[in-house]
Amino acid sequence: MVFSSMLGFRAKGHPKDEAEVAAVVDPSAHIDPQTGAVIEKKTKKERLFVARLDAVLLVYCCISQTIKYLDQQNISAAYVSGMKEELSLYGNEYNYFTTWFNVGYAIFLIPSQIVITHVRPSLWLPTLEAFWGVLTVSMYKVHNYKQVYVLRAFIGALEATCYPGAIMLLMSWYTPVELAFRIGFYHSCQTVGNMLAGALQAAIYTNLDGINGISGWRWMMIIDGILTLVISLAGFFLIPDFPSKPNPMSFWLRPKHIAIAVERTKKFKRADNKKFTLNSVKKALTGPLFYIFVIHLFSSVISQQSYTYFNLWLKSLKNADGTARWTVAQVNLLPLIGGAITIVTIWFWGFVSDYYQTRWIPVVVQACIGIIPGIIMSIWHVSDAAKYFSYFIVYLTLATAPPIWAWLSDLNPFDAEQRAFTLGFAIAFYYACGAWSGPLIWPAKTAPHYKYGWQVTIALWILVIIMACSLRYIEVKHIRPKNRRIAQEKEEAARAAEREAELQAEQDADKKDVQVTRITSIRSRDSV
Repeated sequence: MVFSSMLGFRAKGHPKDEAEVAAVVDPSAHIDPQTGAVIEKKTKKERLFVARLDAVLLVYCCISQTIKYLDQQNISAAYVSGMKEELSLYGNEYNYFTTWFNVGYAIFLIPSQIVITHVRPSLWLPTLEAFWGVLTVSMYKVHNYKQVYVLRAFIGALEATCYPGAIMLLMSWYTPVELAFRIGFYHSCQTVGNMLAGALQAAIYTNLDGINGISGWRWMMIIDGILTLVISLAGFFLIPDFPSKPNPMSFWLRPKHIAIAVERTKKFKRADNKKFTLNSVKKALTGPLFYIFVIHLFSSVISQQSYTYFNLWLKSLKNADGTARWTVAQVNLLPLIGGAITIVTIWFWGFVSDYYQTRWIPVVVQACIGIIPGIIMSIWHVSDAAKYFSYFIVYLTLATAPPIWAWLSDLNPFDAEQRAFTLGFAIAFYYACGAWSGPLIWPAKTAPHYKYGWQVTIALWILVIIMACSLRYIEVKHIRPKNRRIAQEKEEAARAAEREAELQAEQDADKKDVQVTRITSIRSRDSV
């Protein structure tokens, strides 16, 4: 019975649920599984509003994320495009570039998440973006690995709240039936940024390398930083903040749009965004969902990291005469095929997650797929064709985050602060662990054959499956009934308050009528 309910099936003879009853009245209606709210088909006005959100908010977030990830991942493209030789990099120094970035990211993320609830996102996010754009440009002047460490740490700190901040915005403006697909679009821009880093480096290496005495990889830092500065300026006007406190400079939102957003929030019985307090943190830390999501995200993302070492394996391949099998440009361009696979995968699972209102199935399926390359590459003594196959299969597993974040939003409909804190801490924990997991699991000195890396991915994917199934069980057995009960209590309290207000209004009207009658009576007596 429990297993069938987890899959969404109903045992024979079991009474119809609310969604089936609602469908009899309105075939297009359905029930929000968390709060029990009846969700009807969107009106034309609402569809136009969502289209406006997609055209401005979603597009801006996607462009910003693309540029952010371009700045974050250009170090990989630079490393295989001349930086290693020019800065005399050896051993695990390449891994430590990511380590220092992750250290800055992990340390600053939680404070930044707190700040963003006190300072308007339309001010905080673009300001940070402008500063890390300046530091990205500064990267072109580095002369040794220590300078790279310092700049990467500060760039990581400034980038920390960009991703969780954008997810907060999407959770605030989109409903549960729209959220995973939009987060998927946003999340896929990480892959777009990674693809652009390779494509841009290949183009720069071919056309700008040596111009004005500047190496191709240094030109990429300059161009990336300038793009970042341009996008940051647009953010002051395009970021809408929250429906309850919209950005006054967001010219693309009219009062009627704000009213629709507020109404949508009420319809889905979602809580408004509030400022962080110590009580918010305490409430999150004392609940099981916080720890489940932190471990869930960490295990799913760390298990995917093998794809980032694809270009190092490509660079290691040699022809029979000892020459490189792939040119520098080809080493940067070949992973683009995998990136295209990832983008399609993310969009597909985002659509499935929203359409069928399921979050756990996309995660479990990807975990099962991820075990396959882990097994093949653990054997290692296989053909190069099998290794190509394994690396490309990994790209099919990079779509776990969107359903996980949509799941977090689903399970915390009444507490936006818990969502924000859990979101921020989960990402910070991943980056904190990522600071040492790279050199430990994927040490560059053992490239291209990593002794334990692929075995670790198998173990982590198994953990992902266990966490997803456990969370699904807890959701169906405990969280959904609790959320529906809270929603019903809130609705009854709202109705009671409304009845009390109507009663008070009637009493005030009666008192006014009595006063008017008395005044009329006195005036009539005086006239007589």
